[in-house]
Amino acid sequence: MVSPGLATDEAIRALLLLMPRLIGRVKRLGVPDALRGLDLAPRHLSLLSYLQLEGPLSIGELAERLEVAPTTVSLMIADLSRAGVLVRREDEADRRRRIVTIAPEHTDAVTAWLGGSAVAWREAVADLSDTEREVVVRTLRAYEQALGETGLQR
Repeated sequence: MVSPGLATDEAIRALLLLMPRLIGRVKRLGVPDALRGLDLAPRHLSLLSYLQLEGPLSIGELAERLEVAPTTVSLMIADLSRAGVLVRREDEADRRRRIVTIAPEHTDAVTAWLGGSAVAWREAVADLSDTEREVVVRTLRAYEQALGETGLQR
């Protein structure tokens, strides 16, 4: 049987109930002891998530994925490198490029901490078509933008 879908107001009510629960669950993810003393912002978590999911990446690749300037990524990497969480090395093929990876002593903790989120997203979107997944991502981006436009950000 095909679902008739949700009317706009029904969808909004469902999302207003769901979003705080999602945020609450994300906030309850226990930060590993080794990272607890760091002042980690959501952008740091995204950076660590990309490295955890995809492995070593260049600063340019991270900037593209995070949709920020390479200088912003460089500053985040510098912070996490000083704390020993990340390792930067020269790219053997192009010595001007820096490749970034999670430090071996932090890999297991970061994977245990953030890996579940990728697994949950993979499970949540597994039964969707590529077009439906694109709609979900586009909708969440539009919601983020609309929040910014309404002045609800801190």
